Amino acid sequence: MTLTREDPALAEPLRERTQLVEYFRGAEKPRHAWRVGTEYEKIGILADSLEPVHYAGERGISALLEALRVDHGFEPLYDTERLVGLERAGATLSLEPGGQLELSGAPFSTLHETWRELQEHLAQLEKTSRRFGIAWLALGLQPFVDLAQAPRMPRERYSIMRQHLGRRDTLGLQMMHLTAGVQANLDYGSQADLARKLRVALAASPVTTAAFANSALAAGAPSGFESRRAHIWRHTDPDRCGFLPFVFDASWCAENAYERYTEWALGVPMLFIMRAGHHVAAAGLTFREFMRTGLAGHSPTLADWNLHLTTLFPEVRVKRVLEVRSADAVPADLSVALPAFWKGLLYDEAALGEAERRMARWSHADVDRLQRDAARSGLEAQAPDAPVAAVARELVELARGGLRRIGARSASGRDESVYLEPLLERIERGASPARDLLERLESWGGRREALVEYAKY
Repeated sequence: MTLTREDPALAEPLRERTQLVEYFRGAEKPRHAWRVGTEYEKIGILADSLEPVHYAGERGISALLEALRVDHGFEPLYDTERLVGLERAGATLSLEPGGQLELSGAPFSTLHETWRELQEHLAQLEKTSRRFGIAWLALGLQPFVDLAQAPRMPRERYSIMRQHLGRRDTLGLQMMHLTAGVQANLDYGSQADLARKLRVALAASPVTTAAFANSALAAGAPSGFESRRAHIWRHTDPDRCGFLPFVFDASWCAENAYERYTEWALGVPMLFIMRAGHHVAAAGLTFREFMRTGLAGHSPTLADWNLHLTTLFPEVRVKRVLEVRSADAVPADLSVALPAFWKGLLYDEAALGEAERRMARWSHADVDRLQRDAARSGLEAQAPDAPVAAVARELVELARGGLRRIGARSASGRDESVYLEPLLERIERGASPARDLLERLESWGGRREALVEYAKY
């Protein structure tokens, strides 16, 4: 969930459905302009008490953000006069609903730049956070507290989301306040290119869930899942989450991808619109109904469509980029392995073609079932036609070949496949990060300090 600000460039009134479709067409980029951006969420705790970090107070996140602004020259971002984010050089730091801190990185042409950005961010964050006694955990789920004890960040949009999700599902509020993930944003060159990438990315998403599973603890004890975060997402608002069944239909094709995604998004209940810097609750009105009737005297604009798309949470979603969303928060080396995997698989024509063929027979039901099993068993889950660890190995090898070919074609000729090595090593051992953590629990003798030291970014 990214920080929402009004953009004058999107003030265009919406009168025709074709404007919604053209929104996606307008984001097409030629291959030489393709970039990868990465988003990293992390969970903060007070290192001495192991309590979560609240917004206010001397050791609160608001004070930390202000210190980061002063220490490192960020520009502040506000929500109703509250400091809720920072930005600099194309990157944004923002607060998630439960106080998770997200770096939305700049889009880069190489993974070497991605790695440098993450290292700089972590160094700056650690230096400033140390003064507050705050530690940041590379885990997909808050390991010590339950929903009742989780902080609530004072942003307008989150207040509206709490009301909506609290009525719609069983675990949506846990998703908001307890989970953390890492996502990659990728470009597309045409409607046909988007159609292929979206189908492959959705099919492969449960494989990344298994390989990056890192949320085995909940409320201080094993949760029964390697990725409880993935399980939570499976029980979050079914209108806006999941695996987009229409992408697996025989009718999904290169000529209708924008239209089909638009049709789905039109039917999803809205959460809010923004007017004069404030969020206006949509009370469950679908975007299709909003186009027809308006909302509280407000007529729809392209900015409303842009905002609506950011409140849809399928495992792979389409905005001005393609966002892959199925991985838990993980340590830094694995965090960069995620965009490396998707870049190698989706940006190289040979790798994309092989991945299409490898998963062509997987149905929506197959993929949904694999996600369910991967959430519980990680790399021990069974894909439709092989153990998921074997499929993961195949796909990572395809991605590695793709990255090497991309590197050979680039001006620098530098090989980016090195960023896949931490991922491949885990797949070869058949051990997700969650599996490694669970195997260490007994040796820690219940000492939570040992867990914090192990899981710190």
